[in-house]
Amino acid sequence: MSRQATTGLVIPYDGIHPFAQVALTDRSSVQELLRTLLDPLEPFFSPQKARVRCPGATAVRFDQTASEVEGICRPLWGLACLLAGGGEYRGTQWWIDGIRAGTDPESPEYWGYPRDNDQRMVEMCPLGYALAVAPVIWDSLTQRERENVEAWLGNSINEKNMPNTNWLWFRVFANLGLKKQGGKFSQERLDADIEHLNTFYRGDGWSNDGPEGIHQMDYYSSSFAIHFLQLLYAKLAGEDEPERAAELKKRAQMAALDLAHYYDKEGRSIPFGRSVGYRFAMVSFWGACAYADIDLPAPLTWGMVKGIVMRHLRWWQTQHDMWSPAGTLTVGYSYPNMYMAENYNSPGSPYWACLAFICLAVPETHPFWTSEEEDQWSVLPSTKALKQPGHIMSYLGGHCMLLSSGQACSYPMKGTHAKYGCFAYSSAYAYSVPPGLFTLEQYALASQLGLSDDGGEYWKTRRLSESTLEMRDDNPVLVSLWSPFPDVRVTTYLLPPTEAATNWHLRVHNIVAGREVMTADGSFAISNQRAADGRYLDLWDAEKGEGTQPKLIGNYDLSTPEAWATGAKGAFAVSVKAGAVGIRALEGEETGRTATLVNADPNSNLVESRTTIPTLQHTVKKGESVWYVSGIYAKPPPPPGGDSKVDGKSYLDGWDTLPEIPCWLREEIGLGA
Repeated sequence: MSRQATTGLVIPYDGIHPFAQVALTDRSSVQELLRTLLDPLEPFFSPQKARVRCPGATAVRFDQTASEVEGICRPLWGLACLLAGGGEYRGTQWWIDGIRAGTDPESPEYWGYPRDNDQRMVEMCPLGYALAVAPVIWDSLTQRERENVEAWLGNSINEKNMPNTNWLWFRVFANLGLKKQGGKFSQERLDADIEHLNTFYRGDGWSNDGPEGIHQMDYYSSSFAIHFLQLLYAKLAGEDEPERAAELKKRAQMAALDLAHYYDKEGRSIPFGRSVGYRFAMVSFWGACAYADIDLPAPLTWGMVKGIVMRHLRWWQTQHDMWSPAGTLTVGYSYPNMYMAENYNSPGSPYWACLAFICLAVPETHPFWTSEEEDQWSVLPSTKALKQPGHIMSYLGGHCMLLSSGQACSYPMKGTHAKYGCFAYSSAYAYSVPPGLFTLEQYALASQLGLSDDGGEYWKTRRLSESTLEMRDDNPVLVSLWSPFPDVRVTTYLLPPTEAATNWHLRVHNIVAGREVMTADGSFAISNQRAADGRYLDLWDAEKGEGTQPKLIGNYDLSTPEAWATGAKGAFAVSVKAGAVGIRALEGEETGRTATLVNADPNSNLVESRTTIPTLQHTVKKGESVWYVSGIYAKPPPPPGGDSKVDGKSYLDGWDTLPEIPCWLREEIGLGA
């Protein structure tokens, strides 16, 4: 198959994509927002329209044809939702023609039957949903073409093995799409898959992304797959299966009260876990709640749900660097970034983001659309412990924060310790992934404790852990036990911010070392750019309201005395753009920890391409047992348009108001009163 010429929309030098120019106010404006995503794909359709080869020649774990099937099927999520809600798109026929050619074994652009565990199975899900809700696709096919679709979509997937994860929902929707159109499908396979998926349910509305023994509850449990598809199923199959639909809606009602804590007033969600390159799909759970017309649990309202979705989309409109020069989505988060990519992120992969447009399938008379936008934080508790994912959520200090028990992906994944093992995740300060595996600069240990037994060349962090969510003096505490080396044991306590010290959370470690290890305890990563010219931050300047303490030194002269301070004095970095982050040792001077700024390698952070990480360092001798009490400081800028003025001078207002160490913890550590 020949490549299409890469002509069409080209993003101008100022980087303003049409996506950013839509004033989001109502349903029709969100329809237009979707069209700005679909339009740039036009030049990349193959001659018979069965494949879309998005810009980028990066390889993935599956074949190139499957990658191009992703390219056509993932945007179908958005198109199907648009059509289901009565909207129109000028390129609808491209997808109809593409489905016709892609499922035809005699076509040169045939997609090919899937093998076991084939990526094609994932793309069958949006196709199945599109068949179910957009009759124009099925109605446009001849009898022979419908038989081709039945053979490719139904027979092939029902005969193959699949991963024991959220993927099983994809087979459910392949069968459901055919069922809704009177095509050949397997009710037996559909029922068996749903019954097995029910075994993933853990309670309180939450499903695990896999069977017993796996602890992975991220956006796949909510917006990317499980809850999202449960709600779509409840909507489409509810009349035939009222009891099953009612149970799926009930789970969403319970989960909604937890998931509302993941989105801040500015519209940002907390980046956590894998596949966050799907970007605004993070918010699709809420549109699916409206689509399934669930009864919202008090105190949530449809105005709050609408506010979560609309603010989230508006925030993504401000991320001008996430586009290719041709106007297509890139692999990455706020900018193109292969370091954080999974081995299944092809150039067409990011269009799973189109799940966010399920709200377009919601009738314009629904209160989701007729309500005024509201802020959920006027009614939510500022701190909440979530039993099932093992999180403590906080909205003190100006950002949504997630303290994590330490989940783990069930298979090898690039940067898995950063995606699941960090101690804290923030809507204002995204996590960082390692762009290399040599020295702290490459490991970029934001919100992680690293340990090295070779003098600081290689570092190990928390990945697998045994964790419990406890109540101490009526306050939630996360406790995790983990071993970076067979003879090194770490017990970590995570305590959320308090009303008395809203910009601080506590991170406490007991390290019992069977070998000598260096330690590095990192705060959040923050933008390392001066406001005036974008160069690295200078030493803290109170008049400018910007800089670091101690001095930020380059990667090649770390022995410079000016680069270090005592652990009690700590290290901080202040950016006019991003606020302030820092870390201080609160256990006293006896441990001898020191503070510095790690000049993280570029492109390690998801949102800021240049960052620095205030860090405490120390060496634990063989046979020693030590306690660290780290206070982690974070104060982001106020939301734009509010009463508060952005002023770098105020970012350190809470730096000298140290958090109190609770009495129970002092007693456990052996600190004086």
